[in-house]
Amino acid sequence: MKKLRVLLVDDEIMIREGFKRLFDWEGHECEVVGEASDGMEALARIDTFCPDIVIMDINIPIMNGLKVIQLSRIKHPGIAFVIVSGYDDFSYCQQALRLQITDYILKPVDYDEFGVCIDNLKISLYEKRVSEEEKTGEKTERVITGITRYMQEHLTEEVSLSVLAEEFHLNPQYISQLFKNEIGVGFLSYLTNIRMEKAKKLLVSTQLSMVEIAEQTGYGDYRVFTKVFKKTEGITPSQYRREFLEER
Repeated sequence: MKKLRVLLVDDEIMIREGFKRLFDWEGHECEVVGEASDGMEALARIDTFCPDIVIMDINIPIMNGLKVIQLSRIKHPGIAFVIVSGYDDFSYCQQALRLQITDYILKPVDYDEFGVCIDNLKISLYEKRVSEEEKTGEKTERVITGITRYMQEHLTEEVSLSVLAEEFHLNPQYISQLFKNEIGVGFLSYLTNIRMEKAKKLLVSTQLSMVEIAEQTGYGDYRVFTKVFKKTEGITPSQYRREFLEER
């Protein structure tokens, strides 16, 4: 997988330096290709560098981050935007979600959390690519596509490298490397991501208990499910469901 190109947008130079120095971009198969300190500069840099990802504060001079996203969508619909802001304000979140941002992270940045965000973003980009290939009728069936489809369809069962190796007649180490090469994340990160995405859908669209949702997402012990969910989403499954219902 080619490295993803990243643009950093923040009016505070120390924030930009923090991102460059404190986060392992190389380890996440990414490279920072440019920076901007205000909205107009951000638009120009987006045109110049055509990044895959833009990491951006909302509260930047001349033109705020949400307006930058809105205008950028016209010429660059495929760019993924991650909002990083000190504003823990639901109205900002609502506007950002309407613009289909990838994630919304609060300052000060937890770089472990940010790493999960980047990995989830890479998974989303991979799934989008597969979806586009299916829509255009592309016939090339890559091994990784078959593996990820199998995982999606068998989440309630045991899904491990050894199970996949037996199912696809491949070496477990080879499958592990496929995930890194083709998607840019490890097998476990991908598995956790699709389990959490299914859990979130079940939480907001059904009245299933936590035990039932845990079972349907491949966790035999709902306490393990709750622990993983809180670690990846920042809140418990019950809180997630409650907050969704309150917003409705």
